[in-house]
Amino acid sequence: MIDFNHVSSYSSIRLPVFARNVVSTSHPLAAQAGLRMLWKGGNAVDAAIAAAAAMTIVEPVSNGLGSDAFCILWDGKELHGLNASGRAPQAWTPEYFSGKYGAGQANGPRRGVDSITVPGAVSAWAAMSERFGKLPFADLMEPAAEIAERGYLLPPVVRQKWGAGAPELQSQPGFAESFLPRGRAPKVGELFRFPAAARALRSIGASGGRSYYEGEIAEAIAGFVQKHGGSMTRADLAAHRPEWVEPLAKDYRGFTLHEIPPNGQGIAAQIALGILGNFDMASLPVDSVASQHLQIEAMKLAFADVYRYVAEPSSMQLTAEQMLDDAYLAERAKLIDPKRAQDFKAGNPVKGGTIYLTAADESGMMVSFIQSNFAGFGSGVVEPTFGISLQNRGFGFSTDPAGANTANLVAPGKRPFHTIIPAFLTKDGQPVMSFGVMGGNMQPQGHMQTVVRMLDYQQNPQIACDAPRWRFNAGLEINAEAAMDPATVQGLQGLGHRVEVIDDAYQDFGAGQFIWRMGDPAKEGYLAASDPRRDGLAAGF
Repeated sequence: MIDFNHVSSYSSIRLPVFARNVVSTSHPLAAQAGLRMLWKGGNAVDAAIAAAAAMTIVEPVSNGLGSDAFCILWDGKELHGLNASGRAPQAWTPEYFSGKYGAGQANGPRRGVDSITVPGAVSAWAAMSERFGKLPFADLMEPAAEIAERGYLLPPVVRQKWGAGAPELQSQPGFAESFLPRGRAPKVGELFRFPAAARALRSIGASGGRSYYEGEIAEAIAGFVQKHGGSMTRADLAAHRPEWVEPLAKDYRGFTLHEIPPNGQGIAAQIALGILGNFDMASLPVDSVASQHLQIEAMKLAFADVYRYVAEPSSMQLTAEQMLDDAYLAERAKLIDPKRAQDFKAGNPVKGGTIYLTAADESGMMVSFIQSNFAGFGSGVVEPTFGISLQNRGFGFSTDPAGANTANLVAPGKRPFHTIIPAFLTKDGQPVMSFGVMGGNMQPQGHMQTVVRMLDYQQNPQIACDAPRWRFNAGLEINAEAAMDPATVQGLQGLGHRVEVIDDAYQDFGAGQFIWRMGDPAKEGYLAASDPRRDGLAAGF
């Protein structure tokens, strides 16, 4: 399919893993939780759910039992998408926020009880298990519950993010009680236990997730949020349903990239690749100024449209298909000046935040799964009885009816704009790769950069993952990893890019996990890669 170059020119500390059953996550204990399910006779869905549950315990700086989630999975015959993002409480209106926080605010609060929408991750686990899993649902929760009960030692990257978030969040309800057990963030190598979350996981497992939305956990969440001034009710939680969706498809170099359709930003990666399809990328050296410049400009054009148009589908002014139209993207490509960086505005196609993991098994099932609390620890609000760390996806809403972003204007039961996006690559209708790159608006940028490296430059997934990245912020401003060649940085600056070199890859440039199908899963198996920017690994047998 692709004759990969397996020789790296980067200072990689990772090598690809080849196996017939694989799990790739950003924490080793979560990967092991997934492998335990495969050893027990479970499939890739069982492994992904067990790993996802474990991730809520071992990487609470990025996700928790109050997260949202999305998934794309290949069941051995066809592709399925799952949108388990939560909706706004019924009390949320523009007037609700203007009454509490003043008129004219572009968004609601970034932290606290009025940033919390209904969490969807647990519903994703239950829906995936019911439709595709093999093992009892309670078994999938047990590895995470054991880790929470016995505790684990903090690794370096998690500790860095924990320490960075604690000062801002320590006053939020329940945060210090749950995450500052000694009055401070745990140190590297220090034991952290989370027994409240173990209770929640076992309740979720025993009830098939129902206790979370209709039972004792729902009662605890709604009661705690209301006690501290929020509006979420048990009825809001009970009304939640995940939605099975058809993934969006966009061709690139003979392959097809699949993303979850809006309300998420996955379409940004597809737009950018659709624009790059109008250029001969392979004729430009992989790390050259010219190649990086074209990718940056394509990403800018994509974000200009996404930030203008993408919202809950019922609120969008146009369809995703219109935004991905080949003729429209060819016209957008013509706006790129190979000699000059530009600040692009949204076009008109109408004529007339996170953890990511992936798992695959020898039967051919592949799972691309992502869940997130959005900004670090999310809202900072933690229901203490069950250790439910609640996300802050409500910050993705606009709260000003007179503002520019009316498509994302808050409304009862509406889903906000989402940053978390799993991805999947196929060729001729057959599975090729499950993958994702976490990290806010870095996610579609990471999708595009790694796909270009693999499909245009034949870098294997681990090398493509290890390579230096850039991150577009706004206007002409981009960040570049310190590992990027200084000559490339200078060249980009010469084209007008305002480049800031960041020597902190853990915070700014995302982290990816990749599983590439090498042939018959029962024979050749898979190639798995894990990002060195996190504590995790790819593991298999």
